[in-house]
Amino acid sequence: MKAERGNVNRQYREEHSAHLPEDPYKARKKPPEPTRCPSCNASFQHGRWSWEAAPPDSNEQVCPACQRTEDDFPAGYVVLKGEFLKQHKDEIVATIKSKEKREKSEHPLQRIMEIKDVPGGVLQVATTDSHLARGIGEALHASFQGDLKVRYSKDENLVRVAWKR
Repeated sequence: MKAERGNVNRQYREEHSAHLPEDPYKARKKPPEPTRCPSCNASFQHGRWSWEAAPPDSNEQVCPACQRTEDDFPAGYVVLKGEFLKQHKDEIVATIKSKEKREKSEHPLQRIMEIKDVPGGVLQVATTDSHLARGIGEALHASFQGDLKVRYSKDENLVRVAWKR
């Protein structure tokens, strides 16, 4: 197993799978197959969302990622800080977008909702999926080292990732 570089602090919920809050964006039952999202054209076929073209007679339903984006309700936040960010912002944003592109190609529900500058020299990334937020943090840590903290909320389906260098 590859050794971790730098300071990595992960705070996982105790009994991660037990007592999870209900996610309003997780379907209680699978959509009928085939289903196409009218917003992004992702399709639900073979038990999962994909970029596979849906047949013309498909059902229509907004996918969870588009619904989260429409509701402005992220599943993950990545907050980036530090002098290194100011000096290498273009490289860091390129790494973030590259990670999203790789993940989104296989998992249509893993998307970046927005990347924005917030006061204090902070860059904030909002994602539609907690796995993508964690993956972005890990990609930044692997590429640029620094301090990485991953914190899952106990009360809601949300992950907060903080990276600083």
